[in-house]
Amino acid sequence: MSFSSEVKKELCRTESFDRDVLRAELYGMLLFGKVFRDNQIVFTTESSHAARRITMLLENLFMPIIEKQTALRPKSDEMKLYRISLIDSGECRRVFESFGHSAGEVTLRVNRANVSSDEQSAAFVRGVFLSCGSASDPMKSYHAEFCVPHKNLASDLSNILREVTECRFTPKTVIRGGNYVVYFKGSEQICDLLTYIGAPVQAMEIMGTKAVKQVRNNINRSVNGEVANIRKVASAATKQLEAINKIKRTRGLESLPDDLREIAYLRLENPEMSLRDLGANLSTPISRSGANHRMQRLMEYAGGQEDNHG
Repeated sequence: MSFSSEVKKELCRTESFDRDVLRAELYGMLLFGKVFRDNQIVFTTESSHAARRITMLLENLFMPIIEKQTALRPKSDEMKLYRISLIDSGECRRVFESFGHSAGEVTLRVNRANVSSDEQSAAFVRGVFLSCGSASDPMKSYHAEFCVPHKNLASDLSNILREVTECRFTPKTVIRGGNYVVYFKGSEQICDLLTYIGAPVQAMEIMGTKAVKQVRNNINRSVNGEVANIRKVASAATKQLEAINKIKRTRGLESLPDDLREIAYLRLENPEMSLRDLGANLSTPISRSGANHRMQRLMEYAGGQEDNHG
């Protein structure tokens, strides 16, 4: 089951005994559904939970005759599409007008009388999400959106979201495929949105996933840093070994001063050892910088040998 499906499943468990709150949720589902007119009301969804939710709300609030249809989504062998519609045009008009709409409206707008309280506003946005909302898998990205067919409805939804003082939502809108997409980016905004509309468990899932990703990224950075250091040490050791072997071939290591001869032999015996460990394992231990200084002198000595024998 997708993350969006889990979110809608949780939203559909929300309970309320306030008739106005239930009406606000139903209003969001119908207004942003497939068809909402005075002579036709149709709601389609891929969520069986949303299909049952709107059926329950319609039956409890209006008791109309409802037609339920299920079909496979086009180009899909598994994804089902649920279609909930009102059969009688008279009942469509009754529901349509009960929310303050009339047949003469040129374009649909949100009737704010149906979302006059904070609780109604949250329920309304929940209904809109159940109708046209989605959220991406937090393991892949942080993105939530409402795909709205009408510009004015998208604008009204954005305004309602911005007016939620407790969350400070900053939705953005983009046109995609003829629809107006109201969307959120960023884990915090999406967590706030899901909590606001009634899906706190899935909001916690996002926060938990984010924590796991941060730990994983920190581990990766640490490992990458260690690998880089190992490569750096290996590269330096290779150059040192080349220089020591060059001296060995030309004049021999016995020609070196005592301090350089000792560290040269130690490097030959321990090609993987760090400079810090090389310094610590000398007969008279020295610091990393001291070992580095001796190695630089060895490199210079080898360069001189090359000049003398080139």
